Amino acid sequence: MEKYQIGIDLGGTNIAAGVVDRDFRIVGKASIPTEAGNQDAMASPEVIADRMAQATRAALEKSGVSIDQVETVGVGSPGSIDPVKGIVKYANNLNFFQTPLRKLLEDRLHKPVYMENDANAAAYGEAMAGASKGYHSSVMVTLGTGVGGGVIVDDKLVTGCSYCGAELGHTGMVYGGELCTCGRRGCIEAYCSATALIRQTKRKMKEFPESEMWKICGGDLEKVNGKTAFDGMRAGDQPAREVVRQFINYLGYAVTNYVNLLQPEILLIGGGICKEGETLLAPLREIVNRESYCKNPEENTRIAAATLGNDAGIIGAASLYRLYQ
Repeated sequence: MEKYQIGIDLGGTNIAAGVVDRDFRIVGKASIPTEAGNQDAMASPEVIADRMAQATRAALEKSGVSIDQVETVGVGSPGSIDPVKGIVKYANNLNFFQTPLRKLLEDRLHKPVYMENDANAAAYGEAMAGASKGYHSSVMVTLGTGVGGGVIVDDKLVTGCSYCGAELGHTGMVYGGELCTCGRRGCIEAYCSATALIRQTKRKMKEFPESEMWKICGGDLEKVNGKTAFDGMRAGDQPAREVVRQFINYLGYAVTNYVNLLQPEILLIGGGICKEGETLLAPLREIVNRESYCKNPEENTRIAAATLGNDAGIIGAASLYRLYQ
């Protein structure tokens, strides 16, 4: 009887579960709303665990795999995770605090459960089956609402003594700079996230009301997204070019810091912005090659786009048993 693993990507908005085979292929997947509620009426951990189990059963039904064929369950969760104790130490968007998520899920699925931070799980997924497969050291930087990511050294995740390490978005960019969501000023997240790019785009549009970017978003600032400036640049709009150049300069500065600190074999850029491909990556490589401490091109960190998209978290979570058995 063929055996499978379950990978669960727990988000504040949706829960995605997948049935993963031994070749890291997702043979069935399901997604349901997390329905975590809001700060005034947050869903309990027990309710969210119920929904995780529901998503798992839906994925199993789609795959045609029985629960008896499942060996382990892995979870990528927001927040700081203690994978040894199976506890979510803190996840603000789910109102988890010292939450024994492993036990809650094992009680519902009756399978061994392994846990990790969601960004770490995605980085591990890319290392198992994506763009960093075959490399022993890698960094994945995900540009989304915030800047997340994971660090792998000698095939192991770097999490620090309290499992809160490798917070790539919350290292410094500008002392006393833009306010970050973490409460600190000048974090990389405040300059290099998709949210930051949208903010930078809107500022430039207000400065240049004749910019082509206004046409691209239909004259509505609320419709500005991470593509708006790139689309404007492709249309020959000078203010859009300035937004893109500044954003890539910020990102290049951050990535050079990561390279100088860790010198991984490969560094991946993930999130929706990585769909820009070489438009983003080529100038980013130029900055890093010019500014990194290592001046030997043959030994430089390779910079590439992540390839698994939203499946990285599922595949990585399903593979966690390899790290923590």
